Amino acid sequence: MQKIFLTFVFIIYSRRAVIRNKLSCKQCLFSLVNYISVLMLILQAMLEKNTKYITGIHHITALASDARENVTFYSGVLGLRMIKQTVNFDDPGVYHLYYGDEKGTPGSILTFFPYPGIRKGMHGTGQVTVTTFSLPLHSVGFWENRLKRFRVPFEKARERLESEVFIGLQDPEGLRLELMFNDRDDRLPYQGGPVPAEYAIRGFFGAEICADRPERTATLLTGKMDHRLIAENGYRTRFAALDKPGNYIDILAAPSSVAGKSGHGTIHHIAFSTPGQITQNKLREAIQDFNLHPTPVIDRQYFKSIYFRENGGVLFEIATEGPGFMIDEPIDALGQHLKLPPQYEYRRKEIEALLAPIDMDIKSYR
Repeated sequence: MQKIFLTFVFIIYSRRAVIRNKLSCKQCLFSLVNYISVLMLILQAMLEKNTKYITGIHHITALASDARENVTFYSGVLGLRMIKQTVNFDDPGVYHLYYGDEKGTPGSILTFFPYPGIRKGMHGTGQVTVTTFSLPLHSVGFWENRLKRFRVPFEKARERLESEVFIGLQDPEGLRLELMFNDRDDRLPYQGGPVPAEYAIRGFFGAEICADRPERTATLLTGKMDHRLIAENGYRTRFAALDKPGNYIDILAAPSSVAGKSGHGTIHHIAFSTPGQITQNKLREAIQDFNLHPTPVIDRQYFKSIYFRENGGVLFEIATEGPGFMIDEPIDALGQHLKLPPQYEYRRKEIEALLAPIDMDIKSYR
C-alpha cells in the first residue's frame, strides 16, 4: 500500500513541479524527498491513530496444587483442549498447563501452575477473582445436567446484563468460574473433546477484577490500553477493547473487602493480547509514561511478554499473538507430550522425574 502511495505521489508531484516551476531533475528530486517525508509522517500518524494495540484477553493464568485433578476437571468436565504441556520457565520443576480451543487462540487460553503443597489462596481486592467462559445461550440445560453428573456444585442460573445468563461454580481447588450463556459469540469451539460442539465452550467471555478503588484500574484500561466503557450495573463496570465475548473486563467495586492472598484457587495474572512486538513496544512506553514499571520483553517461546502490576494490585501481562503453540508440535498432537524450552532440554530426565503423571481417560467424560 505504501509503495503504491509513494509511486502515485512521485508521478503527480514530478509532473506538476516540472511543468509549473521548470525545475531541474536534481531540484525536483530534492524537493520531492522533502515532500514525501512530510507525507510519510502524516501517514504514520494516521495509521498509529487507528491501530489497536490491545485486541482483547490473551490468556489467564491461575495457581493450583494438583496437576492431575486440574487436567481431569478442565479437559474432562469442562471439555477444554489441552494445548500445551510444558513447565514454568522460571521454575522448571513445576508444570505449566495450557488449555484452550482447537489451536490455542488468544481469548481462549487458560493456564495453570500446579505447585504441589501450595497453600490455599483467598479471594479479595487486587485480584482477578472470576474467570468467565462463553457458551451458546441454548446450552444452559445441558450444562446444568453435566455439572450434576460429575457432582460439581453450582449456583442457579441468573441474568446479569441483556441476553446474558450465567452459572457460577468453582473448580476443585476453589477457583471461581462462571459459564456465561449468550447469543453473541461466533467463535468455533474445540470439536475433539468430550463435550458436543453445539454445547461446547467457545473461549473466554471475560474476567472480573475485584477493586477497592476501581477508578485506578479503569483509568489505565481506558487511558493506555485501548479499552472503553461498555456497561454499568450497580457495583459492576464493564470495559472492553472490542465489544464482543472474549474481551470483557468487569471491575467490581468492593471498597470494604480485604485484599486477596495468593495460593491455589486464585488467579496469578491476566494477559492482554497485542498483535506483535511493535505494538508491544509502544504499549511498554505508554505504561512507563503512566508511572508503572513494566519488565523488559521476555521470550515465552509461544509468545513474547511484558509484565507489570497496575495500581490496583493486579499483575498484568501483555503478550503477542504469535508465534503460537504449533512451533514445536503439529496441531493434531497439541498437548499430548511434555514440551521443554531449549534451555531445559538437556535436563529432560531430571524434570520428568519431578512431574507427576497427568494421563486421563477422556472417554469416561463423553
